[in-house]
Amino acid sequence: WVVDDASPDGTADVARSLTGSLPVHVVERTGQRGLATAVLEGFRRATGAVLAVMDADGSHPPSILPRLIGAVRDGSAEMAIATREVWSGDSPGLTIGRRLVSAAGRSLARPLTRVPDPMSGFFAIRRELLDRAPLDPIGYKIGLEILVRCRPDPVAEIPYRFLPRIAGESKLDRGEIGRYLRHLTRLYRIRSPG
Repeated sequence: WVVDDASPDGTADVARSLTGSLPVHVVERTGQRGLATAVLEGFRRATGAVLAVMDADGSHPPSILPRLIGAVRDGSAEMAIATREVWSGDSPGLTIGRRLVSAAGRSLARPLTRVPDPMSGFFAIRRELLDRAPLDPIGYKIGLEILVRCRPDPVAEIPYRFLPRIAGESKLDRGEIGRYLRHLTRLYRIRSPG
């Protein structure tokens, strides 16, 4: 499924052009918008036992998908996360500023999960994992939401090169950072009620 929130980059049109030759379904949302809720919409509509999430802007190489899905399908993991090689210098899609913001975001999330790159938006999960807890994310970090609320075990990590996007622009701004901090606050309350 391709869930598009009226993005100006033509994602829906490109996806629709593939429906004749590939099993692609396109949902265009005009009401509620946002990455995390779009992912949840895709989860609701998908029928497979394994669900995968990736960006369509070229920063997530499709060649990694078989490894993510395979790790979940073969039973070696409930969730497989494509881990960005942030500090190795082998992720040309991350500027030094993005590396610093990512490092700060990971540091703030570290007490919530043992996964080194819980900020990654490139992952696969077992469908039944979603039955463990209701998901109510704020902002973009649906993977972090799943890690904290559903507690997959084990989690496989697949390293990859985060590439420069070939379409669209980063949505990371002060507003998104604020939403991330609100999301973290909510997740900390879940982990430490009272």
